[in-house]
Amino acid sequence: MNVYTAAVSVANVWTHRGAPRKVDEMMLSQPVRIRSWLDSLTYEDRLELCTENLIQTQVLFGEKVVVLDEKDGWASVVIPGQPSAKDKRGYPGWIPKNCLARTHEPQTEAFAVIQKPTAFLYDEEKTKEFELSFLTKLSMLSEDRAWFEVATPLGRKWLKKEDARISASAKGSGKDIVQTGKTFLNLPYLWGGMSGFGYDCSGFAFNMLKANGYHAPRDAGDQAQGGKEISFSSPEQGDLLFFAYEEGKGRVHHVGIYCGNGQMLHSPKTGKSIEIISLKDTIYEKELCAIRRYF
Repeated sequence: MNVYTAAVSVANVWTHRGAPRKVDEMMLSQPVRIRSWLDSLTYEDRLELCTENLIQTQVLFGEKVVVLDEKDGWASVVIPGQPSAKDKRGYPGWIPKNCLARTHEPQTEAFAVIQKPTAFLYDEEKTKEFELSFLTKLSMLSEDRAWFEVATPLGRKWLKKEDARISASAKGSGKDIVQTGKTFLNLPYLWGGMSGFGYDCSGFAFNMLKANGYHAPRDAGDQAQGGKEISFSSPEQGDLLFFAYEEGKGRVHHVGIYCGNGQMLHSPKTGKSIEIISLKDTIYEKELCAIRRYF
């Protein structure tokens, strides 16, 4: 297999090679400038990512992708770590080839995982290099009192211990899933978002589960088919709530995390931010179509 890794802080996975607009050029270079890109996007620019289906998903620094084909500086990829009904091998899309690296990871058993919404990667002189996302996972080479030395697609680098933890096999509870999600309250929604710089609804649910040791498909429609079916009368904190058009009878279009007392934690839509709302007397109350448990 042609296995590569993302060599930028966050790589957009585009629907096709012609999808990026002029405003998106900051996400096509090495390194990407994700904060500058997000700051430059108008509401209309952000909305168009969805309405024109420009972006499929994102991958984080060091995340593996399988390259299927290459054309004009672009790589057609699937992402094994993001299950999808679109391709049994993983989520499909296109990434600029210069955002990927062919690397051979050292055989280490320990990984350092970013635990803050975002945190910096440092070079050998302990100078900030660029910003990484929550759940970025890198092979650990050594550690001292304050630092993790990690292997990356760009060579040996450093993470502050206050920003990361050594990955553990312990799984969180439903309450833990909610608590993790609350860390991101007020983070603006981003279509296709899979990082601490911005999540879409299913990317948010996917990553809050992942942070607590559970795995789900990438998209809401697929997530609604997995896990364990839960009665509408007995949801628990951490359950995923699914919503469909036609008052729950149509296509699934949204997912949120139940956080108790009739409330939902979710990343709503373009122009809004991650929030907790009461379901009562909202469109969501009418559109609720399924509850699934992954923990």
